[in-house]
Amino acid sequence: MLTKIDKYILRNFLLTFIFALLLFSLIALVIDYTEKVSDFVKHDVSGRDVLNYFKNFLPHILNLLFHIFIFVSVIFFTSRMAYRSEFIAILSTGIEFKRLLLPYAIGAIILASVQWYAGHYIIPVANKDRLEFERNYVGNTKITKASEIHQRLSKNEFLFLKSYNAATNNGYVFSYIKTDGIKLKKKISASRCEYDSLKNLWVLYEVTQRENDGLKEKFRRHARFDFPLKIKPEQILKKHEARQHMTTPEIDAYVQEQRDKGSSGLNEYLIERHKRNAQPFATFILTIIGACIAIRKVRGGNGLHLALGVALSAAYILFMQFSTTFAVKGNLSPLIATWIPNIIFSLIAVYIYKRASS
Repeated sequence: MLTKIDKYILRNFLLTFIFALLLFSLIALVIDYTEKVSDFVKHDVSGRDVLNYFKNFLPHILNLLFHIFIFVSVIFFTSRMAYRSEFIAILSTGIEFKRLLLPYAIGAIILASVQWYAGHYIIPVANKDRLEFERNYVGNTKITKASEIHQRLSKNEFLFLKSYNAATNNGYVFSYIKTDGIKLKKKISASRCEYDSLKNLWVLYEVTQRENDGLKEKFRRHARFDFPLKIKPEQILKKHEARQHMTTPEIDAYVQEQRDKGSSGLNEYLIERHKRNAQPFATFILTIIGACIAIRKVRGGNGLHLALGVALSAAYILFMQFSTTFAVKGNLSPLIATWIPNIIFSLIAVYIYKRASS
């Protein structure tokens, strides 16, 4: 059962967190508005649409800085209690140090649960409207280029493009392959291609065409060749932010669909999927670290505690970005990449806990 002391600490934790959330939300809204106000005026965006945009912008920015809010909140109210000697009085009653951390753990579980649910289901929906608004009214946010495109069109049809630019409607180093089991049936190669939206076909230039029929092979060259390939540019251009507005079930379905087609380059989606589980767990770790740091008096006061808290939470975010880069650009597993920061900071939490409790 929670004691009055537990409820007192838990209430301080949650209220301080809510205050920090509201304060940083106001600052973020003011900064973002000043950056985009010229775009709003330029496109004559209505006040209702602007308010709706900021409604969807807030979940994004709050989720991005959630761990800093947690750390700052824990350290701020804990440090204040420590400098009022409240923890000395509490521990003098015979309460063990680990028992003192119970309300912190409960508060962390509550906030981590909120973050977990929001990350899987609420924030992606908000991101969809936010990103659509930014594409329409804010600067030049449309993604029009893609490179190293490998696409499986059907069970035995494959497409490769070295690059494609929707702004100029030009693709380069085009290859289409059709197989029959392990046998090559047809291959069409072109140095350049364009998409004809009126005829719904691809126009290829400087084309070589090979067709195999048993021992017979046909070889042709074309200066221009109209190819009715059943894929459109918007299907080729994989938007970098697409994973941000997919709920977790949608990511799972998309990844499975692309794997069935033989597509590669899915690590960004897998990283997004695993981060939504890893980040709430980090909330618990950082809460314990923050409590253990601020629960003892040190020279420098609240300022030193806050500076250390911001540095550690920023280090966690930086480390997460660093490790996930290896998964996107290298061969590191997305699951391992997203959980490495939690493993390292768990070890840090154990070390700090032992020092604080000794």
